Amino acid sequence: MEILNVMWAGGSPYLSIHKVHQHVLSHAGADARISHWLLLGGELCHSDENTRAWHMPQRALKGKNLWRLLRPWLRLRLRKALKEAGAQVILLDGIGVARLVLPVLKHMPEVRAKVLFHGMTRLTPSDVSLLSRLPAEQVCVAAVSDTLARALQRGIGRPVQALRMAFDPLAFTASLLGREQARHVLALPATEGVLFGAVGRLVESKGFDMLIEAFASAVAQQPGIQLAIVGDGPLRASLQARIDSLGLTATVHLCGHHDDLERLYRAFDWLMVPSRAEGLGLVVQEAVIADVPVVCTDLPVFREQLQGSARYLPVDDTQAWAQEMARCDAARALVVAGQQRRALAPEVAWQAFCDGAHSLLRG
Repeated sequence: MEILNVMWAGGSPYLSIHKVHQHVLSHAGADARISHWLLLGGELCHSDENTRAWHMPQRALKGKNLWRLLRPWLRLRLRKALKEAGAQVILLDGIGVARLVLPVLKHMPEVRAKVLFHGMTRLTPSDVSLLSRLPAEQVCVAAVSDTLARALQRGIGRPVQALRMAFDPLAFTASLLGREQARHVLALPATEGVLFGAVGRLVESKGFDMLIEAFASAVAQQPGIQLAIVGDGPLRASLQARIDSLGLTATVHLCGHHDDLERLYRAFDWLMVPSRAEGLGLVVQEAVIADVPVVCTDLPVFREQLQGSARYLPVDDTQAWAQEMARCDAARALVVAGQQRRALAPEVAWQAFCDGAHSLLRG
């Protein structure tokens, strides 16, 4: 079976999306031949020689203003390339890619499309019409969490498959570095106090600006604690400037992007996830499998995964986050980590994901 994975772009900003698609495609079956298209260009998070970077203009892809006139030409190119590729199944990265590709399939009924949503997206009436125009046996819509699937199903009025991303807990645990090794890789100074971790792109939706403000209050109540934020992005300079202005240069560390992030979770005593919005939040699962307890914002997608085992805090409530950080200690960490692992049930979640991914691609 020929499977084509069509994504918006490559590079570190799209790392989490690539990771999800990679895990989904790994369950395509032994007879599957997989190739990848990156519409804007860039590189996959994993090496694969069967990758084509299209380098299409972003404005043309989004169909803005006069660039909309180029979309028929782009679709003609895609239709020709799809026929040459002989693709039987296409995995599409969300509504942005679907807007360009799905109209092409009107003339290719033999090709089945799987549109995978990674987060909440504002769907226009034309998007809803697009997703409903082709028959259900040709287009399947899926989402990376039950919460997201239910929301999309209400919005588009057709079934949405919930495909909650999960990891093989045995393989994930085997790759983990020990506490001191991981801290060495992150170039973190020695500390006797609690080390809080945070992971993700340095963008507004992750809430790291609020977390730094909360840490500034918490460290006054619990001297010796430190915070390490792993990731990169457009807000790095402004976050560093705020760290410096608060006098936290020695205790808050922006560690940058690390390709081997999955191996480093045990560097942290606690993982803080102050996201303002999430489609799933893979870092929650990664931390729990690494036996690192999680404190997160009160988002339905986090409750879906951790149920009653986590401390859920209001979005952007600096005082609540500061108070929680001040009371986190090593003894409580052990108890919470055990409770969260039982709630997540990684082995059960992994089997459900394997079955769902196979069903999505082969169904």
